[in-house]
Order: sequence, then C-alpha cells, then structure tokens
Amino acid sequence: MSDSHPAPAAPQGPRRKGEPRFPDGPRADPAGSHFERRIRSFQPRRSRVTAGQADALQRLWPLWGLDIDGKEVLDLPALFGDDRPVVLEIGFGMGEATAEMAAADPETNLLAVDVHTPGQGHLLALAERAGLGNVRVGNGDAIILLREMLTPDSLSGLRVYFPDPWPKARHHKRRLIQPEFLDLAATRLAPGAVVHCATDWEPYAEQMLQVLTAHPAFENTRPDGGFAPRPAHRPRTRFEGQGLDKGHVVNDLLFRRVPHRVRHRPQHQDQPPTGA
Repeated sequence: MSDSHPAPAAPQGPRRKGEPRFPDGPRADPAGSHFERRIRSFQPRRSRVTAGQADALQRLWPLWGLDIDGKEVLDLPALFGDDRPVVLEIGFGMGEATAEMAAADPETNLLAVDVHTPGQGHLLALAERAGLGNVRVGNGDAIILLREMLTPDSLSGLRVYFPDPWPKARHHKRRLIQPEFLDLAATRLAPGAVVHCATDWEPYAEQMLQVLTAHPAFENTRPDGGFAPRPAHRPRTRFEGQGLDKGHVVNDLLFRRVPHRVRHRPQHQDQPPTGA
C-alpha cells in the first residue's frame, strides 16, 4: 500500500433522495434480493461516519473493498495480488485488532467482513497508514460470501471474535455459530485450518463449545476438550476491555478442520491390496 496520503476529499453537499451515501464506496445492500430471505445473525448499525472514515471509503474502497453480492466466485490470489494463505474474519468492529494482526503476520492475507460502515472506513484508513498490503475489507453477508463466492478449501482460517450473543432465548436462532453455519464453513476451510472464536458471553461460549465439539469436521486443539487461553496473536480489543471491566469472562475456542474423509472403493477379491 502506498505511503502517500492524498488530501481529504472536499465536503459534499446534501445528498439527493436515492443517491448513494458513498458513490465509490460500499453499497448499502450489495446482495439485494438475489438470494432467499433468512434469519440473519447480524444487525446493521448506521452510526455516524467521520470525515476521515468517509475519505478512506471514497478513496480506498475501489482498491481494497469488496461488495458481497454473490454474483461471482472470487479469485483470491487476484484479489490480494499473491497466493498467500487467506484467513476470513467475520465481524471486525472498528478494525484495530484486525490491523494489528495483519501487521504482525504479513505472510497471511486477511479478508475482513462487516456491515458497519464506520468500521469499514476506519480499517481502510488503518491499513493505509500502516502500509498493510494483506488486508481486504468485505461489505455484506458472510454467509453469501462463503456459499456463493468462495471455492472449496480456499481458506486457511476463520476468525469470529465477539459476535452478537443474542442473549434473549427467542433470538438464539440468530447466533452465528450453529451446526448449519459450520457445515458451510467446513466446505471452504482447508484441512488443518483453524476456527478461532472468542466471546465474553459465557452462555454463548458454552453453546459454541458444544456445537463445535459435536461437529465431525472439527476437532478441539485443546487436549482437555475445553476452552483455550487467549493466544498471543489475538490482541485484546477495546470491546473486550469493556467486557472485562464489567466482570465478564472471555473464552477463546480453537478448533481445527480435520482432514477430509476419503471413501475407499472395495477391492476385488482377486486384486492384491495396495502396496503388496
């Protein structure tokens, strides 16, 4: 990424009805009505975008942004400009931890997805400031990205840090970490890829542990089958600090994608065993 910093864009006048908020930035609903309606695990937030975030969205989105419209399969080496391993992060907030992890591991490409416009702009600005060539920012529904736009075994990791816990019982169906989600994610994760989840909502942590443990495509990296200590590569986020200040307990889960099971064809009685 360039070290030069173009001057901030001049303030624009009031938008006319129907005009996009950022003409060259992320679209409000990239997938539109192309896909079936379903229960979503995220709640779009329309908080205020600062002048710096707006400037980053306008200048950098055409270079490092991706609208998740589900219309084409991504060529990840073309997207990043190299063939390094790609880790998908779902929900990055304001992006500080994402930028820190990208800086600490330049040999890994990070595809960070969120629907929070200020966070998208902030992460783009952080990436430019730090010269991070291994970050791309996705806008939209991660389910559509996984199902429609990524190829099998294309991801070397999946990170889900502090997803919405949907604490009310009637909303538990909206939680992201469910068997159906893991079924889909397993098809896009290469064998050995690590799923790393973290939450400060203990009932959700217990559900995550139960669902991941029960899924045949994943195995716990912890020999005792429990939660993992926070690994050094995951920075403590501002949101996490707020939870700790409130007395919340943060739990990390690290599960590995097991090798694909190969079905062996039965051998003919007269055929010697392989390797004989």
